[in-house]
Amino acid sequence: MKKVVILVTLLLLGLVAQGTASQADPLASWQPQFDPRGAQYTYILSNISHPVIEGVGVGYRIRDRVWEETNGQIYVDFRPLAQLGGERDVISKLRLGAVHGMLSSSVAAANVADTLGVVNLPYVVDTFDKLEQFRQDPELWDPFAESTLRGGIVVADITSYGPYGWATTTPVRTVEEAKGVNFRIAEAPVNTDSYRAWGLRFTVMPWPDVPQALQTGVISGLDHTAIVCNITNKFNIAKHFTEIDYAQGLFVHLINKRWLDRLPEDLRATFLQVIEEESARSREITRQQHEDQVNAAKAQGVEFYRLTDESVDELKQLSEPVLQRWSERIGADYLELVRAKLGS
Repeated sequence: MKKVVILVTLLLLGLVAQGTASQADPLASWQPQFDPRGAQYTYILSNISHPVIEGVGVGYRIRDRVWEETNGQIYVDFRPLAQLGGERDVISKLRLGAVHGMLSSSVAAANVADTLGVVNLPYVVDTFDKLEQFRQDPELWDPFAESTLRGGIVVADITSYGPYGWATTTPVRTVEEAKGVNFRIAEAPVNTDSYRAWGLRFTVMPWPDVPQALQTGVISGLDHTAIVCNITNKFNIAKHFTEIDYAQGLFVHLINKRWLDRLPEDLRATFLQVIEEESARSREITRQQHEDQVNAAKAQGVEFYRLTDESVDELKQLSEPVLQRWSERIGADYLELVRAKLGS
């Protein structure tokens, strides 16, 4: 009888330990359903965010499709949640070839080539439809994608995490109300230029510092998307969201060109084709995820607003000097073409 009790106890302890380990690993449910050890080529792909965001989870869908389409010859070793470091650090590793690819936030990607900054400018690529038009038009996409080649990096595609807005601790419906908020913005020059032009208070802050800053009142607002704010529980404190839709949150898929060129031509073509197809699918899914996350946030009591038309017009007018200044870095003719074709 004592032996039975001991065996049952050990079994229960084992189950508890297994459950605890599973809970401790946020990526447990994304482990591959195949043994990657037989792959001829390994592609190390980095990202700083959580794969529950569709524009990030695409990394795992690319992993599984590439494995299937290449008959196990290429293993995409996807590392989200900043496992390989912060974005600036990973960009350096990407240039050296220590990391082979990254789903870089578009604000960080502008550090690779100025032209990539076009998608961060206020009220240029600012809707899901404009983003898709930008991606599908070779006159707009090709200069963007080719701008990094000189630095040995390939732009393979882009995915989205929704339109930018303001998550705040108090309601914001006008630019005047926004002036009472201290916004956290990303570590990117174009964001700094925009907020200065808009006459708003801001603090440049790494993303990991945001929760404590919100809790302590160091900041009272976030410049981010509804998808990210809801999934990462920022709405627990900032219970108001203003949909200003001035830009799309994007991840730019960057690849080390030397690594890519080492692939046999047929595998390289298959690899890039999978990235293109899965990225397009991800952008479409993100539209629905945006709606779902907004509805989920509303159900939890988060109040959503839209800026008045007068305030939107004011932000657009104040943004013009920013666009003109950045046109010198991006290319005046290219920016003019993008704005004309997208009606921005």
